[in-house]
Amino acid sequence: MPDGLENLRAHNLLTYKSHHEALTAWVLDELIGHYVNYRKLKTDAQGKRHPVSAFGLYAVVTRYPHHFERHHPLHPTAWQGVYHLAWGAQQIRVIVLNRIAQHPRNAAWELFASEQHRIHQGLAHYRARHPHPSRHGHWELLEYLYQLYRREVPEMAYSMEQFLREAHDMAIEEAIRNDPEAVLKRFDPEAVLKRFDPEERLRGLDPEERLRGLDPEERLRGLDPATIEAWLARQRRNH
Repeated sequence: MPDGLENLRAHNLLTYKSHHEALTAWVLDELIGHYVNYRKLKTDAQGKRHPVSAFGLYAVVTRYPHHFERHHPLHPTAWQGVYHLAWGAQQIRVIVLNRIAQHPRNAAWELFASEQHRIHQGLAHYRARHPHPSRHGHWELLEYLYQLYRREVPEMAYSMEQFLREAHDMAIEEAIRNDPEAVLKRFDPEAVLKRFDPEERLRGLDPEERLRGLDPEERLRGLDPATIEAWLARQRRNH
């Protein structure tokens, strides 16, 4: 789970404030009001109200609420960017997206941060797990993030195509860095070899060397004997 949500309850209520909105006392009063109404309506099988311990209250904000914090101190937790706040008789978990730890588990949070490097990080690690994924929904998410970029630096000449290309490159680089063998297994050796001309496939060949995970036998597969003989002749002349 992303930081701040490690202790979800049976019932959880969350308020979210974007980069253009502020965390205020009224926002938290609204959250408490929704909690009270929800607890009144949501009863168990016996018609009884759930205990207070069955509810979790969360305020997710993009930027740190400096003005609010002057009058209502936030108390840090063990998680970077996650705070406790006593509000009336309730404890509210405040999660500041621009301050959370930059880690793959927080990718979902970072997608809604306002700092570009955090959005980059989130996009590189985010893996959607919606029960009914759709290309349309994924496109809407990317479009939203693109608009965030443009609002952050309005004069930036940055097209949607550039954004998508950069996102794809980041995802590929991250996959190769984490598990290059797993990436290679997704490719057909024949298709990989076709991208290299005979000279490239034979260059530096020796029994121990591998080209992109392919052993010497795989590298020679599909080459005509004349090409191999010509290469061997050149090697003998050179040595």
